[in-house]
Amino acid sequence: MLPKTGRNLHQDKDELAFAAIMAEALSEGLGSTHQAVKIAMRWTGASERSVKHWLAGTHAPRAIHLLGLIRHSDEVLRRLLIASGRRDALIALEVSALRGRLIETLAFLDKLFPDAASLADDASWPRAAGP
Repeated sequence: MLPKTGRNLHQDKDELAFAAIMAEALSEGLGSTHQAVKIAMRWTGASERSVKHWLAGTHAPRAIHLLGLIRHSDEVLRRLLIASGRRDALIALEVSALRGRLIETLAFLDKLFPDAASLADDASWPRAAGP
């Protein structure tokens, strides 16, 4: 007979569902290779065994490790926002990411077509009719 330590040996269905959400997010963001395990270990300071449990979906990260994952993984943050019903915050996150990609694209286009950037600043350049 096992001594009573105050910990449950079996997880309830909500804990397993959360573990599955984290496993999906980590697998999608990092993959399921040994390199993914090492990256998650570096992000969180967790042991290799713990990270393997997270990727397998048998256990979920504890709060301190979850903060490290959110800090480094947009996919983990996105899944948590969806699971918590915070779609408004998710939309703000997506708009911010799109804005960053748009800035990068414009910078690339400016390098690719340097004359076009100066033409757009010229007052004589034809503009679309406004409202």
